[in-house]
Amino acid sequence: MLSAGLGGVAGAALSGCVRDAGPVRRLRLATGPEGGPYNAFGRALAKAVAESTPRLRITPVPTSASVDNLRKLDDGSVELALAMADAAQDAVLGEEPFARAVPVTALARIYVNYTHLVVPAEGPVRSLDDLARRPVAAGAAGSGVQVVAGRLLRAAGLTGERSVRERRLGLAASAAALREGTVDALIWSGGVPTPTLAALAREVPLRFLPLEDTVAALRERYGPGYTAVALPAGAYGLTEPVGTIGVGNYLMARAAVPRWVVSDVLQVVFDQWRVLLRKVTAGARLEPRFAISTGAVPLHPGAVAYYRSVYD
Repeated sequence: MLSAGLGGVAGAALSGCVRDAGPVRRLRLATGPEGGPYNAFGRALAKAVAESTPRLRITPVPTSASVDNLRKLDDGSVELALAMADAAQDAVLGEEPFARAVPVTALARIYVNYTHLVVPAEGPVRSLDDLARRPVAAGAAGSGVQVVAGRLLRAAGLTGERSVRERRLGLAASAAALREGTVDALIWSGGVPTPTLAALAREVPLRFLPLEDTVAALRERYGPGYTAVALPAGAYGLTEPVGTIGVGNYLMARAAVPRWVVSDVLQVVFDQWRVLLRKVTAGARLEPRFAISTGAVPLHPGAVAYYRSVYD
């Protein structure tokens, strides 16, 4: 991605960054549902950009999250978006749920989502296999959670007569359904701790089921975007780590966004990543060598220029 052929981009992008005059450039950022981690990151980024540079303003746009966001990037209704790595790769490659390849680019891999499979501690579900034929909250329509949940269930053989009864619910509705007993489990992919789940764990005894045994099958079928991670001891009252599936999150842009805009946004992201990630996930760090790992999703030329300036 940082090939020699793009070496000349850095000087052009960086020279553009010294301009202070000119009209304010306004950007729309597709985030996620109100109260969710993408929405929190988007609001924090908009605030940080407004305080850091006079020539950019970002407006967060609430959405259903990853798949919805990528479609909005494609149709031009937003200039920036957040998306999970697996959904972003599907978009670039034109794989389901996308009917064709979507020409989007990445600015940075900003943090890792942890897949949560949550059940009542005293309920009948003790393993992933126990979900067969049960009602499960498996992410809102148009969300990245829906993508990873579907792949997880297929990898576990929960298909055909053993299929779960998937409920298309966002996080808040999923937590309410688990509390009320209308679903037997919820699947969520997000930072740790996710505030909604932390609050639920204080109200209802919960069990977080291990998923690390599915990582190899997911990687073999869908690529290296899935990694083995662990919910740490202490989160949600856990007494020991719980192995699970990690999926990166990308900050993305339309290819037509000017290079200097991308460079300015990334400067704010790297200057203020501690603030931006504070309400999203605990203990995360953002470094350039981590951020450029976007797999099949190409980096925006302005991002290439920014990272070259950092490494040089």
